[in-house]
Amino acid sequence: MMRFHKLPASEWWKALAIGLANGILLSAVMVPAMKTGISPFPKPVGLAFAETLLNRSLPLPVGLLFHLAYVTFWSMAFVAFLRQSMTLRNALILALFLWVVALVVFFPLIGWGLFGLGISPKLIIASVVPHLLFGVFLWGLCRAVFRT
Repeated sequence: MMRFHKLPASEWWKALAIGLANGILLSAVMVPAMKTGISPFPKPVGLAFAETLLNRSLPLPVGLLFHLAYVTFWSMAFVAFLRQSMTLRNALILALFLWVVALVVFFPLIGWGLFGLGISPKLIIASVVPHLLFGVFLWGLCRAVFRT
């Protein structure tokens, strides 16, 4: 059953570290993919969201900070709600939920259309890859840090 766990301060710090590490790992994969043209995204989603929110052009580090905050939040929520069942299955369920949120909330919000179809249908599959990596990294980091 999913419920909020009262974590000791030491576990909150571990959850924060997991979130930051997850965000950094994802950026280490996605930034080179964008710079080399492997990724079909016109720009990182975090950057597009920050620019939409602030209504101006911003440098890449600002977008990376937005993404880092988002990944850290969801990583910490995973630990707080699923502390007793931080399984690969649960991490992938969260990852796929966040993928759907990206497709139906964030992509339209940043002007890419529902499912990213305003840019390309390739965004549907291209966006599932970092979300699956999020889930795998989250699970692996939780296993390493919490020794579960």
